[in-house]
This record gives sequence, structure tokens and C-alpha cells, in this order.
Amino acid sequence: MNTSLLWLIPTLPFAGFLINGTIGRKLPRALVATIALLFTAAPAFIVAQLWIFMKSAGAPLALTVTSRPWIAVTGFQVNFAFAVDHLTLIMLGVVTGVGFLIHIYSVGYMAHEEGYWRFFAFLNLFMFFMLVLVLASSFLLLFVGWEGVGLASYLLIGFYFTRDSAANAGKKAFIVNRIGDFGFLLAMFLLVAHFGTLNFSGIFSRISATPLSGGFLTAIALLLVLGAAGKSAQIPLYIWLPDAMEGPTPVSALIHAATMVTAGIYMVARCHVLFDHSPFALTVVACIGAATALMAATIGMVQNDIKRVLAYSTVSQLGYMFMACGIGAYSAGIFHLMTHAFFKALLFLAAGSVIHALSGEQDMRHMGGLWRKIPITFWTMTAAVFAISGIWPFSGFFSKDEILYQTFISPSPLAKLLWLVGLLTAGLTAFYMFRLWFKTFFGESRSNENAHEEHLAAVHAGKSSTLTLEAEPDSAHAHGVHESPLVMTIPLILLAILSIIGGWVGIPAALGGHNEFAHFLDPVFANAAAPAVEAASHGLEITLAAVSLLTAVLGIFFAWLFYYRKPGTAAELARKFQPVYSLLDHKYWVDEIYGRFIITPLLGFSRIILSGLVDAGIVQGTGAGLAATTRGGGWLVRRIQSGNIRSYAGWLAVGAAAVIAIVLFGHNALPH
Repeated sequence: MNTSLLWLIPTLPFAGFLINGTIGRKLPRALVATIALLFTAAPAFIVAQLWIFMKSAGAPLALTVTSRPWIAVTGFQVNFAFAVDHLTLIMLGVVTGVGFLIHIYSVGYMAHEEGYWRFFAFLNLFMFFMLVLVLASSFLLLFVGWEGVGLASYLLIGFYFTRDSAANAGKKAFIVNRIGDFGFLLAMFLLVAHFGTLNFSGIFSRISATPLSGGFLTAIALLLVLGAAGKSAQIPLYIWLPDAMEGPTPVSALIHAATMVTAGIYMVARCHVLFDHSPFALTVVACIGAATALMAATIGMVQNDIKRVLAYSTVSQLGYMFMACGIGAYSAGIFHLMTHAFFKALLFLAAGSVIHALSGEQDMRHMGGLWRKIPITFWTMTAAVFAISGIWPFSGFFSKDEILYQTFISPSPLAKLLWLVGLLTAGLTAFYMFRLWFKTFFGESRSNENAHEEHLAAVHAGKSSTLTLEAEPDSAHAHGVHESPLVMTIPLILLAILSIIGGWVGIPAALGGHNEFAHFLDPVFANAAAPAVEAASHGLEITLAAVSLLTAVLGIFFAWLFYYRKPGTAAELARKFQPVYSLLDHKYWVDEIYGRFIITPLLGFSRIILSGLVDAGIVQGTGAGLAATTRGGGWLVRRIQSGNIRSYAGWLAVGAAAVIAIVLFGHNALPH
């Protein structure tokens, strides 16, 4: 295969961004969409060819293409180079495949929006940076993509920039991610200081060749974890992701479900050689993942905005992936990353189809009885709900149970506790996802046109922060519930198929499969500190899978009981346990705590020290002093350069007298 084609994978979406971003305003919408789709379909086709080539007999385990030295100073060089191995190949398939389907869906979903050209330009820009991130062969080039997806995410989250809530959500995402990126930068400085390079191959080969452990490797790993926690929305930097739902629904599906938020997981898996030499850092990763998974799941139980339920679900599922990487089961984490991309993208797009059908309504309390009215949306979303709940034989069952099983048999002293947290999270996930399913599609219709109009007015006034409407319903959509057009339902159907069968490539031997997914990644994670799966019995694996499935079924049962069989039960429990419900409803008051103890002191410091002392005192004071000096000098010069001839004659006389005095008396005054 011609390796120069690797350059085209990220370059083509960038070309689409340049075309639509510069002249898209003047182009017809059909042409804007064609350009955006063409420049994302072509990379997907190249990636498909790459898959065929690397799966063929005798194919190399990795491909590398280098342009020329990018940065070259004494003793330090970084090449502008791309590298593809089996891990990269999976990520490329997810990004280009799911990304292309979301682009197709967006053609219909954004059809009546202003800024159509701008949306697709930003969407192509995001694809460019994400592909650079995945293909990078060095930390520095990965960081370029890392920062680029942050920029594109900011632009897309704040797409409805006239709405205060959307503009604030974009700023929040950008600022919170900068905290994590600071950790990433410090990690790169330490890597340069200790290894003299930022190339993956150079760093990982030296770590593998020498028995390095602890110390600076732990410091580097923990700083990288900080970066990953920001990008993949983990404790304590997860707070930006729920607010990011202010962007259009396709943005949520692409950036905050299938691609960008998985960048932290990918980075940890890519750096597994480094993390394997720091057991403490791995333990931190596992604990952060487990805590995030459980915390986000409990918050998702009480959310009423359909997109925010999915947002907290994303945070929780990312926690699962972190937990897998933390116990050394990198293949399991990447497996769940892939299946999650399928069913979570489908969940967001199906939610967008529901919102589209209801002319912008997102509050599940105003839904109900939709399953007959939008059948394609209902059945496709049902597949995704079953998949994320871990029901056999949907994709999420295999990837989630692989994580739980490998966690259980892990040699980590926290293994059983982590497994228990993961199991509880699985039950809660099934509960809140079927809560969404029942409230959205079943029961009597609870649509409230007056509430809808009041909410819409609040959104346009910039007063709505908890529940938002994506756009004002146009006249074509203001007449009853309607199914989405084919351009939106076809991606739903394809993603539903992947949500069902996407996990079959990882069926374990205990359940009659060969776990082809894990074997495919063996060349990448050959030396990873993964649990000894072969040493465990198939009986234990089947037992744990049964326990997990039973837990999910239990969660579904309570959702059915509370929201279908006896709909008033949940409200009654909320009143009975008001403090607990209030804690969850206010999301553990984390935003308020950050505001009180971090944001407010920083603002106070900025106003008193930076604004008062530095800006007003030093900067403005220095400027004022220089200005006063200049004015004083100017006043003196004006006295001399007055333009008055008599004044000049007077000054000339004074000067002449001074010269004569010096000549006559100055010589005698000098010491001999």
C-alpha cells in the first residue's frame, strides 16, 4: 500500500474546512453539504483500504510516514510523522466511520439552521484535528491534535453563540480543558528532560529496555492522567461535558460521545509502556475511573433533559474505560471505547430525532407515547438502550463484561472493590437508560404546548440553563409529531446494526468465541500488565457475566416499576428521601463548590491583585508617570519654543551673557 495516502486522511477534512470556511457563505446548502460529506467519505475509504491491507497475510504490524524534521535543535529532534499500528487502525475506523455517519445525519438535522456553512466547516475542522491526534507518532504532534479538538469543540459547543448558556458552555469546556492540558505540557517537559525526545518509539523503547520505575515516571504518568481527566471528563475535571450539550445534537454525538472524549483513553492506552512501570499511577487511573463511573451514574438517574441524561451516561461509561486501563486491561478498555462509539452516537442521534419530532423539546417530562409516532427512531434507540445496559447479545454486553471480568481477576488489592463499583454502576446504567426509554416512548403523551412556548421564550431571552431547546421550530415542523427524514434515519439504522453486532468480534472463549478483538491488539499490548485471563476458569467468567446481566435486569425492573407500572412511585420516593434527591439533582453541588472555593477566590485575586495592584498600580501607574514626565518636558520646551521673536532675543541675550561671564570669570574660578 502507498503509505503517502496516510497524509490524505487528515488533510482532506482540512480541505473541506478551508473551502466551506472561506466561501461556504456564498455557496448553496446542497453544495456545502456535498463538500463536507465528500471530504469525510474519502478518508473513511482510505481507512477501509488500510484495514484490508493490514489484515492481509504478511502485512507489517505498523506503518510510518515521515515528511521531514519538524523541530531540530542541538540534541533534540521531532519529526512531523504519522504512524499506524493496530490500535491506531481501530481509532481511525471509529473516527472516520462514525464521523461520516454523523455528517450525513447533520445534513437533515441542521437543514433549517442559520450558519449551515459554518457548522460543517467546524465539523470538518474537528475531524482534521482528531485524525492528527490519532495518527501522531510523537507527543508533540499528538498535542497539536489534542489542542485542536479542544478549539473545534469550543466552536461547536458555542455554535448558538447568541444564547448565553451556549456561549458560557463553550467557554467552560475550553477553560476546564486548559487545566488538563497544563498537566500534559508539564509531562512533555519532563519527557524531554529525561529522554531527550518526544517520539513515542524512542521513549517507549528506552523504558522497555531499561528497568525504569517509579520516581519521574510516576510524575510523568500522573501529569498525563491530569490531561486525560480533562479531555475524557473524569473527576475532578468532568464538569464541562454535561454543559457541552448546549451545542447541536450532532456535535454531542461526534465530539462528546464517539471521538474527542475518548482521546484521553486512547492516550493512556498508547502510553501503556510508561504506565506499566508505575503501579501507583495505574491505581490512580482505576480509582478515578470507578469513582467517576458511579458518581455520574447516580446523577444521571434524576436528570430530565434527555441530552443531559446521555451526557452523564457518557461520563460514566468513560469511567468504565479508565477503570479498565487502570487494571492493565487496555484491550478491554479500547473494546468498550469502540462499542460505546456505536451505541452512544446512536443514542444522541436518536435523541436528536426525538427533539426534531417534537420541534425542539428536550424535557422528558413533556414527552411520552412516541413509540407509534416515530417508529424508526424508537426501534433504533431501543437497540442502543439495550446495548448500553449490557443486555445479551448486544454489543455493550460483551465489552462491559470484559471489563468487569478482568477487573475481578486483577491482582490489584482493590480489584474486588472496583468490580463491585462497576457492577453497581451497571445496574444504575440500566435503570436510568430505561427510565429515559419509558418516559420518552411510553405512557400518555405529556406534551405541553404552553410550557414549550414559555421555555422557548426563556431560551431566546438567555434565561434557560438547565433545559434548552436547540432551535425555534420552523413552520414545516410546527404541525404535530413527525418521523425524521431518510437522511437522518439511515445513519440511525446503520448505527443500530453496529450497536447489536459490534461486540461480536470480542466474544470470549467462555461464551463460545475467540475474542478476536483482543488478539488483534496483542501486538500493541504484548507487554501490558493485563490480568492473567487464561489462568481463570471459564466457569467464573460465565458466573460473573450472569451476575452482571442479572444486575442489569434488576435495574430495568425498577425502571419499569417506577416509570411505567406505577408512574407516581418515583415522585413519592423523591419526596420521602428529599435530601438524597436534592443532592443528586444538584449534582453533588460540585459546580457550586468550585464556584465558592476556586472561582470566587480567583476572581477576587484577579480584581484586587491583578486589576487593582498590577493593572491600575503598576501598568497604568507607570504609563501615567511616563505621560506626566512627557507632559512636563513638553511644558518646558513650549516655554522655550514659543514662536515669539522677542522671547527668542531675550533668551539669546541671557545665553550670550552667560557665555561672557564664563569667559571672563570662569578661568579665575578654576583651581590651579
